[in-house]
Amino acid sequence: MLVGQMLQGTPILVLREGTERERGKGATSNNIQAARAIADTVRTTLGPRGMDKMLVDGMGDITITNDGVTILKEIDVEHPAAKMLVEVAKTQDQQCGDGTTTAVVLAGELLKRAESLLDQNVHPTVITRGYQLGVAEAKRLLESEIGIPVKADDQSVLMDCATTAMGSKGVFGSREHLASIAVKAVQRIAETRGGKTVCDVDQIKIEKRHGGTISDTELIEGIILDKERGHPRMPSEVKDARIALLNSALEVKKTEIESKINIKNPSQIQSFLDEEDKTFRRMAESVKASGANVVVSQKGIDDVVLHYLAKEGIYAVKQVKESDLQKLARATGGKIVTGIKELTSADLGRAAKVDQRKVGEDDMTFVTGCQNPRSVSILIRGGTEHVTQEVERSLQDALKVVGSVLEDGTVAPGGGATEIELAVRLRKWAASVGGREQLAVEAFAQSLEAVPWALAENGGYDSINVLIELRRAHDGPSASKNVGINLTDGSVTDMGKLHVIEPIRVKRQALSSAAEVASMVLRIDDVIASKKSSPTPPPGGGHDH
Repeated sequence: MLVGQMLQGTPILVLREGTERERGKGATSNNIQAARAIADTVRTTLGPRGMDKMLVDGMGDITITNDGVTILKEIDVEHPAAKMLVEVAKTQDQQCGDGTTTAVVLAGELLKRAESLLDQNVHPTVITRGYQLGVAEAKRLLESEIGIPVKADDQSVLMDCATTAMGSKGVFGSREHLASIAVKAVQRIAETRGGKTVCDVDQIKIEKRHGGTISDTELIEGIILDKERGHPRMPSEVKDARIALLNSALEVKKTEIESKINIKNPSQIQSFLDEEDKTFRRMAESVKASGANVVVSQKGIDDVVLHYLAKEGIYAVKQVKESDLQKLARATGGKIVTGIKELTSADLGRAAKVDQRKVGEDDMTFVTGCQNPRSVSILIRGGTEHVTQEVERSLQDALKVVGSVLEDGTVAPGGGATEIELAVRLRKWAASVGGREQLAVEAFAQSLEAVPWALAENGGYDSINVLIELRRAHDGPSASKNVGINLTDGSVTDMGKLHVIEPIRVKRQALSSAAEVASMVLRIDDVIASKKSSPTPPPGGGHDH
């Protein structure tokens, strides 16, 4: 590429040949278009009336969902600015579990409004400064005036948050049932650390099997292992289970160094085999001596050991995932032991029952009836694999949402009510900002209205009429901050009465992420893309002659 002027007729090459470069307004405009294209992709999935997307990957596997982050993860995005919007959705998903579509739609709208300001010759840094001021004020309003405090034991609010989170997913019919499972599961694993409530949702194990219906989904007060017992002669059910948790193998180890055993006569072979047999028997006896009647091992268990364990009536499961072993320790109160020799009765976990059940086509081990489980499982059922996958995604959202309500203790009205309230307040506040930043704050306020606009549009209602109604409800003489859009009939209603409630964390994170990514895209004025490396030729070389 030729850069700079010609020096006595010689071109100066600064960048390598084949490098593409976009500068100034062209670069900004291109980035904004790409990011908006991503936002428009997920916009139609927002809200309870949102549509689903069918995604087919390179292998031909199908995913049917309207979960914003799932859609964006599955799409193979090429444009660098569009990739930044995908990151917004991922962050929102990690932090809150819900609100991924909202965050992306907001970011797209902020960029759209910024474009018209750029056309009026407002400098990008002025716009980003205005957006930052807008976010700071919006967060302050959320915390101090819009947020509604809730108590941790307020079952109905937790249920409302869970049903709201699942309202936009494909499990609409069974959401009451799933919401109650989510609330119970999170309450089970919630713990207090340093005076704060902490909900580690990863302690909830989710297993899905197709067959049955969504309403067959159940919460297990314990752990499900997708493994069967190690030997057919073992009992299929153990009551009052005392569980040994091992992360070492019950096998004869091979030595680290290379070793040979020289056997000179046949009787030595027999004594070698007898010794091996004794070792295996000692392993089974050590387990029995500790008082355990169930063994769960992360590594392998030799067939001979399984035979001896079966003789003793001990139920054994081998090759269990490390994460499952840790969850079992939390659920049963047991300790994970490395060597079988160290195993004592104090290390054993307790459960009322360990049994093998057939779920769909697979045999699974259920550890149930734990006294005070700090880790629980949810078994998802559904007609087809696609259904169980969508139920899992919905439950993940609901679990995280309930967890964030328990941790923060604050909620906000859903259905576009919070966004409209913020938009109305920020518009009034913009005048006090002054300068050109005021235009950006107004643009920020206007962008917030994209959420109720998209909700109304997806519900099949007239967005303009709905927006006018909402503004009047939030800014008129009888203003109420809780009025949002009722998607059953398109009217504007108090969201508290409709039980549409969301955690404040979802709103806060969506605002921050959207404004940050919009500011980042706006500040780029030069895109330098190096030449793509050509794909390596296939091995084998040579040409056909």
